[in-house]
Amino acid sequence: MKLFMILIGCKPKNRRTEQHDIFFGIGNELKDFVDPIKDFWPEADGKIHIDAYRIVHKIGEYEIKVTERGNGQAVDSEVKLFFVNLGGYKPNEFDEFHYKELIVASSLAKATEKAKRTVFWKHHSSAHIDDKYGLDVDDIYEIEDLLLPRDKEQYSIQITPKTGLEEDTIANGYFKLSAL
Repeated sequence: MKLFMILIGCKPKNRRTEQHDIFFGIGNELKDFVDPIKDFWPEADGKIHIDAYRIVHKIGEYEIKVTERGNGQAVDSEVKLFFVNLGGYKPNEFDEFHYKELIVASSLAKATEKAKRTVFWKHHSSAHIDDKYGLDVDDIYEIEDLLLPRDKEQYSIQITPKTGLEEDTIANGYFKLSAL
């Protein structure tokens, strides 16, 4: 089983622009997530597509694996996997740009601190301030909290220090759920 990070998009009824969200799931292939994604975003009325996805194997100097609960492998770790959604602005651009990042850290505070050092943070001229974190972090979550209940019950995310791993491949494009 693998951990998938999926950028989903749709244009809900009475909206003028396409909207996006992030979906995390554990499975073997994209088509495993068709029904769970539809259930995740019911307002889309099934008219959802995938704009990007990645199978998460490596974050920084850590290997990310999915293990079955109760298989005897210890998964207690001093670090956790976080999803961070950073927001910022560019001069003369009528938009708020977002950068979605996965970070391995020991706590929410450490993940936020790491987010401040990202390329996104350094290259955007003006970050909007979030009262809770005091920087341009729109959203930050521990990945295990974002998994479907069935995935949380059955699987754990194992994070192990490891060097020499290949970077994850990010697949960008327009993938219709109905075609998976």
